[in-house]
Amino acid sequence: MNKPQSEEDLLPGEETLMDSTTATAELGWTVHPPSGWEEVSGYDENMNTIRTYQVCNVFESSQNNWLRTKYIRRRGAHRIHVEMKFSVRDCSSIPNVPGSCKETFNLYYFESDFDSATKTFPNWMENPWMKVDTIAADESFSQVDLGGRVMKINTEVRSFGPVSKNGFYLAFQDYGGCMSLIAVRVFYRKCPRVIQNGAVFQETLSGAESTSLVAARGTCIANAEEVDVPIKLYCNGDGEWLVPIGRCMCRAGYESVENGTVCRGKSQPEDLPGVCPETGIELGKSLRHESDVERLRELGKGLSVEKRRLRGDLVALHNS
Repeated sequence: MNKPQSEEDLLPGEETLMDSTTATAELGWTVHPPSGWEEVSGYDENMNTIRTYQVCNVFESSQNNWLRTKYIRRRGAHRIHVEMKFSVRDCSSIPNVPGSCKETFNLYYFESDFDSATKTFPNWMENPWMKVDTIAADESFSQVDLGGRVMKINTEVRSFGPVSKNGFYLAFQDYGGCMSLIAVRVFYRKCPRVIQNGAVFQETLSGAESTSLVAARGTCIANAEEVDVPIKLYCNGDGEWLVPIGRCMCRAGYESVENGTVCRGKSQPEDLPGVCPETGIELGKSLRHESDVERLRELGKGLSVEKRRLRGDLVALHNS
């Protein structure tokens, strides 16, 4: 049986494609050059041990350090979202730091139908890599913060699309900062299965653009039928259902229950009024017509005659 839809059922859905915090061993991402990003054990905001990448070559000029993830399959998604947690050192808190010190990094992606990357391919540059955005920290930290075990972790989410090949890689480019890439989660959004206006709409992936609307065709629930135009619901880029078009209604003899998710047969009273076989008058009803009264009179006369006949039979039997 379908259960009633709750507000939780209608929340946007997310499907994770990759989460660096779930790694039980080294992440093993590719770095270029080897003197750039370094994989180390770090801490998340709850001081749990996780695998992270850090770089801090601020005293060396002309930095161009790349970090590439492993191959990530898109699993039918058209638009990809990337959540990054990171911390960036405040350049002004580093003594004698050169003016080339940065507090930002770049995010890129590269599509491929199979795991084709090597140490030299794709080339470590924009084009063939597609730039998503330059990522800046909302908060930076100083050496004092670290000494007091205070972590200031930034969380930024970016998205890109449409993607059409079987999978992709992400890359993070540092060009002179002192930072730690604490966690990377890659996911896509979807609209969850829902029952609205008497129809079932199956789980639907969001579109390739943030403004995309993906139409989903509804199917009437059991014992319901479509009464308006073909019923549709639209899934937006954030994984949210928009107002439906059309509706299904319960068939005759059924009623809508459980917040419109079920059409249940209407219950029948146990004791229905019967009809007197002698008179044809419905029992439990008041007499509304003269014909009903007349039928009762005739029935009464017949009963009186029958009583007299039976009485005569009893007397004759007694005297014999």
